[in-house]
Amino acid sequence: MLTEWLTTVTFVFGGCCSNAITLEQLTSQFPRAGSLITFCQFAMISIQGLSRHVTWTSHGLRLKPRRIPLMPYLIQVVLFYLVSLLNNAAFAYRIPMAVHIIFRSGGLVISMILGWIFAGKTYTAAQVISVFIVTLGVVLTTLSASEPSSSTVTDSSTRVYLTGIGILTLALVFSGFLGLVQDYTYTTYGRSVKHLDGSDRVFATPTWQESMFYLHFLALPMFVTVRKDLVSQFHTLSRGPIASYTIEIPPSISATIRPSVFFPLPSAIPLHSKSSPFLSFTNVVTSSSSSIIDADSLFLRLQLPAACFPLFLNTITQLLCAVGVHRLTTEVTSLTVTLILVVRKAVSLILSIVLGWSWKGSHPENVNMSMMWSGAVLVMLGTIGYSLATSARNSAKQKLE
Repeated sequence: MLTEWLTTVTFVFGGCCSNAITLEQLTSQFPRAGSLITFCQFAMISIQGLSRHVTWTSHGLRLKPRRIPLMPYLIQVVLFYLVSLLNNAAFAYRIPMAVHIIFRSGGLVISMILGWIFAGKTYTAAQVISVFIVTLGVVLTTLSASEPSSSTVTDSSTRVYLTGIGILTLALVFSGFLGLVQDYTYTTYGRSVKHLDGSDRVFATPTWQESMFYLHFLALPMFVTVRKDLVSQFHTLSRGPIASYTIEIPPSISATIRPSVFFPLPSAIPLHSKSSPFLSFTNVVTSSSSSIIDADSLFLRLQLPAACFPLFLNTITQLLCAVGVHRLTTEVTSLTVTLILVVRKAVSLILSIVLGWSWKGSHPENVNMSMMWSGAVLVMLGTIGYSLATSARNSAKQKLE
């Protein structure tokens, strides 16, 4: 149990914090690459879960038995797709990563309003006060990056920023509806399962693994709606700076390879020089200052757009983050989940500011640090207060029952 707990926490903090760093690095250089980043994340998680949820039969590929029927997933898939797409698309509207992190923490407000309107939920005074504190923190954070620091900044910059805030707000609303649908689904079909009884005793994966796979896998066809954006963003990334990676080949293998062998670069990924190969063998080692010829060694040189490596890291860390968060929901109480995620967002926020990537785009001078930190503290205090108030209310209900 201790090993599983440490693994889960490592996935949450290592995966999610690393994902925030790589996402910020990508969006600071390519702010309009949100759709492509989202597609790669969905594809990676879908590929990872294929072996557990798809099987090959005499009639071809078939989905394995599920705990939850396919139909209840459809509404969740649409909402989850929209939330993910909107959150990443907001970076194209001058939203700093720090503001992005804090603003998304304001989902408690939307969840409370939607729960009260559509699910008939009631809340204690402590819960309402905590949500008010969160709301105040989100407002301060939003305002911290909304005021131009010089008269040279036009009104169009403010409109662009407010458009991004509107996109994040819409994503929060969709996320609130997604939470309601998921609560109903898990209440109806159960939050966890160890096995399915049948004639040959078919073992099922945990509900969280099933849900994570189908939410991403079923959403892949929906990316056809943004296919033009995907193609455009792919070409933008491929035309960016080129990174060269050199790996030394062991002598036993290099003896059988001719240095003149190379693979040309695909036409879809143009280099600055048409004569530059995509994959080649060479005895020239290039450093930042000079090139050295080593006649006794052979090296494999791979040249790719510089954005490929951070994009790959982002998809991998998103997978680890998703696995960690979903596993966390099955191992600890909802209160503990909320508190751990609050701490995780705080760590991501600190890393974002310490590394300085939030201020490298066209918006470094637009952030009022005092307002931003005040908003962050209020959001975190309000979230913790809401969690404690909810826990106290649930304990009181259990005693009455």
